[in-house]
Amino acid sequence: MPVPDAPVTGVPSDPTDPAAPVPGRPSQLDPAIAAQLRRTADGLVAAVVRAHDSGEVLMVAWMDDEALHRTLTTGRATYWSRSRREYWVKGATSGHHQYVRSVALDCDGDALLVSVDQVGAACHTGHPTCFFTELPVTSPEARP
Repeated sequence: MPVPDAPVTGVPSDPTDPAAPVPGRPSQLDPAIAAQLRRTADGLVAAVVRAHDSGEVLMVAWMDDEALHRTLTTGRATYWSRSRREYWVKGATSGHHQYVRSVALDCDGDALLVSVDQVGAACHTGHPTCFFTELPVTSPEARP
């Protein structure tokens, strides 16, 4: 069974802990980049992650300013866990690392496209991508 990725050490994992970091806290992200982001009410931007070599979409995660700063400056994909309320570096415990090749901001500023060299499975279930469940499209306008 795959091992879920662990949080960055030193960050409280109790979501009821008032000392737990919350998105929107001060960050070292370049102010020029931060000014371009359109965040959700809880300070997050969607990060669509794809394989650099094939372009295949691997997963979707969330980043706040600090997670984006860490991603851009370390070359390791770092995300904000909404359920655990903590940062996590993809592969920190699972060994399924994401080495960042590029990050692009969409035209609205509300989503990031993160191109990575994926080592191992991207999905916590052990699948290569999180998008392995096909849904039926039954519209008469659907094209073969």
